[in-house]
Amino acid sequence: MPQVKIIAKNFMDMVASLPAIKLDLLYRNQFICEAILRSLPPLAKKYVLQMLYIDIPITSKPLQEWLLADGSSKHKVAIDRLIQLRVFEVIDRKKETTYKLNSTFQTNLRKHMISGGILPREPMPQSVTARLPTSEELDAYAHEQWECFLLQLISSGQAEKSTSFSSSMMRIFQRGLLRQRDKEAPRLTESGFQFLLMDTNAQLWYIIREYISNSEEQGVDQADLIAFLLELSFHTPGEAYSLDTLTDDQTTMIKDLADLGLVKLQKGRKESWFIPTKLATNLSVSLTDSSSRKQGFVVVETNFRMYAYSSSKLHCEILRLFARVEYQLPNLIVGAITKESLYNAFENGITAEQIVTFLQQNAHPRVAAKIPSVPENVTDQIRLWETDLNRVEMTPAHFYDEFPSRDVFEAASDFARMHNGLLWEDAKKMRMVVKAEIHMLMREHLRGQNK
Repeated sequence: MPQVKIIAKNFMDMVASLPAIKLDLLYRNQFICEAILRSLPPLAKKYVLQMLYIDIPITSKPLQEWLLADGSSKHKVAIDRLIQLRVFEVIDRKKETTYKLNSTFQTNLRKHMISGGILPREPMPQSVTARLPTSEELDAYAHEQWECFLLQLISSGQAEKSTSFSSSMMRIFQRGLLRQRDKEAPRLTESGFQFLLMDTNAQLWYIIREYISNSEEQGVDQADLIAFLLELSFHTPGEAYSLDTLTDDQTTMIKDLADLGLVKLQKGRKESWFIPTKLATNLSVSLTDSSSRKQGFVVVETNFRMYAYSSSKLHCEILRLFARVEYQLPNLIVGAITKESLYNAFENGITAEQIVTFLQQNAHPRVAAKIPSVPENVTDQIRLWETDLNRVEMTPAHFYDEFPSRDVFEAASDFARMHNGLLWEDAKKMRMVVKAEIHMLMREHLRGQNK
């Protein structure tokens, strides 16, 4: 079974991975300082706000005095996160460690807290933009674009409208989600199948992370892209912002983000503008924030029957990844979870835990309140069917016996172990099994022993 697992990191994981010099440059932007503050664990936020107007280093003792009795583990998580993001600078002294807020971060967060920040661009007047889409129309647009994007990933022939994704977006598809051999049609990789079962926030962060990595390879500064994306999360959804206020790199990025439904592009007689959707303004939301998750639609019964209350073609295609879809009505998908459909999913690299998590996260509101939201006999059986495939692992090997002496046997055993190729040995009867990949090396070794 494939053991591939993809991880979707949020912005703060990417920010933490930046070099110290680039982090200090980012902290000159007040909105980024606020985004960092929003992303921190509650205890870390408390430490930052408590120390915001303290200009001298303080020891860890005052920090621990702000803790409740059971808060030591949370304290460690908070301190680690603050150090990773260089919000805290650590000053080691002989007796104890002291902490100080990053001076650039501290100065700009103070300004933002007192006077509020000013975005580098203001919304365009309605006299120029005329009628803008309503909130409902914008949500529908974002949903349609995102579904089209995922359908394009599943199969280019299943998207309901012709797609014209940019070369940047297509390169992201090919960075592990799709593979193509010779003249064959592109196929999903193990990572691609896993990606489709992730929730929307996690999918978005995976795509954004890959987009930034891809852009860096094209010579665009990673820190500049992160700064722009975080700025974008502070724009007002539904308002129009002129494209003339953007740099060339930002303009290219906005056009790519429109493919994902993060912004909507419109053109007037003289000017062009972009309109952020809720997907864009949620960019600084943590992956663990469940408040932004969509309403569930799946009901699973104890007899393994599955009912999905959805008219979405995307939902139907995702359910086909691990279930047998029997028929689809205008607002209902009916299917069943079978041994054969799950074996097919496991072969494609999807794990039992990912399937169970998907069913739980997308449980219909009528069953989501129940504990468990998915029947236990179903989740247990899904896991058991996965273990069926893991009972026997085939490893090509060679069997050796009839060694001329114990010294030769022990030397051969040590040789196989040194090359990480020894699978089994019986020292009493002088027999062993080694991996096929070191068979030729073992033959040469034994020939040398016989001379």
